[in-house]
Amino acid sequence: MKVAQVIIAETGADMSRFPSAAHLAAWAGLVPAMHESAGKRTAAGKRHVNPFLTGMPVEAAGSVGRMRDKNYLAVKHARRTRRRGMGRAQVAVAHSILIAAYHMLSRDEPYHDLGPDWHQRRNPEAHTRRLGAQLEHLGHTVVLTPAA
Repeated sequence: MKVAQVIIAETGADMSRFPSAAHLAAWAGLVPAMHESAGKRTAAGKRHVNPFLTGMPVEAAGSVGRMRDKNYLAVKHARRTRRRGMGRAQVAVAHSILIAAYHMLSRDEPYHDLGPDWHQRRNPEAHTRRLGAQLEHLGHTVVLTPAA
């Protein structure tokens, strides 16, 4: 509830001033600052942004990370934490929270959670290949035949 109040207080709840959700995330400072020249991208450090609009979604992402596989954001936090670390996972989830808030405010719709198993449902063939590769890595021979 507090996060929603801060987002509305800092943005004014009028999403027409932002051309896209990516512009809102950049304005809030939840995307990396990058310089690109001749096709080479280098990090430019931290952006100078509104600390309230940046900090509150990151705090909410920390509390989402303590939920154990209950919803899409908790699973996203767990996946990012394994690969990139706690801090980067919180910023990634905070970015997702802000993008969701943008779409909820611009479309006047409630939040619809994708579910904790969204990554498996999204591409079942890739999930099957990944599980088969894990079994082969463990020394098993895998022959996959689709069920009728």
